[in-house]
Amino acid sequence: MVLLTTGQAAQELGCAVTTFRRLVHAGVLPGLSQRGNRVMIPLPVVQALKSRARAPLEKLAVPEIAVLRVDTARPAPEDDRRWIGFAASLPPADLLAALRGHWRCDVAAVAAGGVLPITLSGYVVAVLTGLQRWEKSAPGRHAFPDAVLAGYLTDLVRPVTHLTAPDAEGRATAGLLLGARLESHSGGAIAYVTTHSASGYAATSSAPHQGS
Repeated sequence: MVLLTTGQAAQELGCAVTTFRRLVHAGVLPGLSQRGNRVMIPLPVVQALKSRARAPLEKLAVPEIAVLRVDTARPAPEDDRRWIGFAASLPPADLLAALRGHWRCDVAAVAAGGVLPITLSGYVVAVLTGLQRWEKSAPGRHAFPDAVLAGYLTDLVRPVTHLTAPDAEGRATAGLLLGARLESHSGGAIAYVTTHSASGYAATSSAPHQGS
């Protein structure tokens, strides 16, 4: 089997090495091995990521959604949760706590979208719903205390997904988005993307949003 270094894999995917390493550190890539102090990635893993389809946001019944762009899970500075970010090894309760706050965002826009895809290096790794209520958790930051972990994945390549929403609609939405590519651009953790565009897939919204 052909094995690639992280640098070669990143070059194949057209991304920065640091971007690709987030997927490695999050534990969502199977079949990794060590060669000295280097992580080696099977070529089929990289090919699967490269061929992954874009998230079909046009199937959502809203014109715009927010996207939460996270890093690999690390210890949280707050006392109400253990982690911030994403890792495939986190139990669902810890994962939900790690993702539902505390973010600088336009809370009304997040709630109006009804769904919050969580992306790691441009791939959807988890989905939150239940965003109708929010609270200020720190100066300039908000959390969504009623958020529901509708689904998450533990393997990005096959992918292996876990649909955890209590309702069929939430499970269907998570199944639609998990493992897909979802590009977004923002100066912060939260980006806003339109669900319909002339090119047939989502583009970053140019509409202004007031962070709060």
